[in-house]
Amino acid sequence: MNKDALHKNTLFPVFLKPENIRFLIVGGGNVALEKLQAIFSNSPAATVKLVAGKIAPATLQFLRSRQIPYAEKSFSEQDLQDVNLVIVAVNDKNASRQIKICCRHHNILTNVADTPDLCDFYLSSVVQKGDLKIAISTNGKSPTIAKRVKEVLTKAFPDEIDDVLANLAAIREQLSGDFQQKVQQLNKITEVLVASKNSEVNRSSSDF
Repeated sequence: MNKDALHKNTLFPVFLKPENIRFLIVGGGNVALEKLQAIFSNSPAATVKLVAGKIAPATLQFLRSRQIPYAEKSFSEQDLQDVNLVIVAVNDKNASRQIKICCRHHNILTNVADTPDLCDFYLSSVVQKGDLKIAISTNGKSPTIAKRVKEVLTKAFPDEIDDVLANLAAIREQLSGDFQQKVQQLNKITEVLVASKNSEVNRSSSDF
């Protein structure tokens, strides 16, 4: 296998429904707070619990405001009961590794903050305009670039894009023919929009 193949980005993008998933966050500092905010900004109905030996005031305030169950204690294997996904946000590499091993034993996917080698999945930078949601990943290489791409795409898509999506959904319901024919018709309808957005993205990308 050549070097390029070994370093190829093999990530498989998936959009989860947080309301159907039980999250555990291990850690109570600023990073844990960022993960909490990311989850609930996407899905206010998400099911989350948190455990941490020490919980920062800002994190504690967020937990209480959302009525999120939490325990101010060290992580234990029992905390994984009925959990589907784990996010580890502790400032201790050895502890993070042990938690990861425990999660793997229970076949639970894990994200370990700032430690790509221990991650089964990454949390993406997200562009959202209504129902349009775009996830951005640099394969763990540069969150800074991911943030910059997010800024460019956010500027490129107008706030009215949600109305466009609603109109296209209505048009799709009215189209006749098989799947392939409908795709061809929708491609023609959206050609002008895509061309316009490409020019805006090109102008925005010149700021890099």
